[in-house]
Amino acid sequence: MRISMRHPSTIPRVFPLLWLKFSASKTHIKILLLYAVTMLLGIAAAVPIFRFLLFAEVDKRVRHDLQEELETFQAEYAASTIVSPTTDEALTTFIDAFWSEALPEDDNFHIILLDGELYQSNPRALPSALQPGSEAMQQLLTLREPTGEMMLFADPEAGNIIYQTSVLETNNSFRGQFVVAHLAAGEQAEMLAAVEIFAKVTFAVVGVAFFIAWLGSRQLLKPIEHLTATAQNIDENSLSQRLTVQGSGELATLAESFNTMMDRVQNAFGTQQNFINEVGHELRNPITIIQGHLELMGTNPVEQQETLDLVMDELNRMGRFVHDLIFLAKAERPDFLQLETIDLEAFMAELFSKVKALADRNWKLSSTVRCRFVADRQRITAALINLAQNAVQHSQFTDTIELGSTIVEGKLRFWVQDSGEGIEPDEQQRIFDR
Repeated sequence: MRISMRHPSTIPRVFPLLWLKFSASKTHIKILLLYAVTMLLGIAAAVPIFRFLLFAEVDKRVRHDLQEELETFQAEYAASTIVSPTTDEALTTFIDAFWSEALPEDDNFHIILLDGELYQSNPRALPSALQPGSEAMQQLLTLREPTGEMMLFADPEAGNIIYQTSVLETNNSFRGQFVVAHLAAGEQAEMLAAVEIFAKVTFAVVGVAFFIAWLGSRQLLKPIEHLTATAQNIDENSLSQRLTVQGSGELATLAESFNTMMDRVQNAFGTQQNFINEVGHELRNPITIIQGHLELMGTNPVEQQETLDLVMDELNRMGRFVHDLIFLAKAERPDFLQLETIDLEAFMAELFSKVKALADRNWKLSSTVRCRFVADRQRITAALINLAQNAVQHSQFTDTIELGSTIVEGKLRFWVQDSGEGIEPDEQQRIFDR
């Protein structure tokens, strides 16, 4: 017989059945609400970001177009001054020629100001914000130097007016300005319409996604609903119910964990039932014996003494059995073990001297390990002496009983081994059962 000692915490425990209650509908609603809030927050952030990026991109394009149209005019104007002296006639001839070919971008306007008046514009129809007499036009007429940087005029109806200018001269005398201007109101309205369309499309997509999420979450939560139904239907007569594990992921893991838990609960419940049956059997026998002998006890003093002796023996046996039950109950308590540091060599020598007194056998000590370990000296001594006593009961005086210890993979292992009749193979699996 070769047995490794186990800590009492490895003894199977009996756990009460814990009812699992899940509210799938509440979980469903919470998931959808979380999804809706997340999507709405995403939209709340996406719409202003989209508006900002759209306005920035359009503004960048407008400024690039204005700069390009101004540079085109300046290049042609410079070329015309090289060909012939700049006279009033030459200037107007150049302007007419340029006007016949130039085509400004949408919402852009080419304006020629000569001698403090509007000379020509392209397109001819100017918006009210750039009409003669308007505040913007009056500011443009006061300019005498080219504006290298784009300026902004705030106008409630036309919006901001972005412009650049180039000076026109004849014979090195100031005559006027070439103005390329852009009214932002039109494009701003288009951009706002685009932002509105983007918001509507986004809300529509979120609505469709929310509906799909509602259907999908119901499908995903079906295993939880099944788990709820299974947990509610489980009682002491139906502990064998299990969930069907499908696919992979967290829900499959949950189903596997539930099945594993139910295996433990079923085993614990079975152990509890066996324990109750064994206790009932062990207590019923002495009670029956005591009751039967007391009922048959006569008036003969000798018979009475024999009956009393038998009753006392049975009561003592019941007392030992109750003591064993109390001992097992204490084994579950955290203060069951009184730990101390023990020298293994001295401990094995002391233990060997104790077990040799149990019976006349060929005792052998096999312990070559020298170390110190932390354990409960009394509990380990009692356990090993019980094993030695068991070996004595199932061996003859010519048999060998070996007491040993060793370290395997960092763990200290004790054993009691004898050359007696041994344990039946079908009983070996029950060695550590209560």
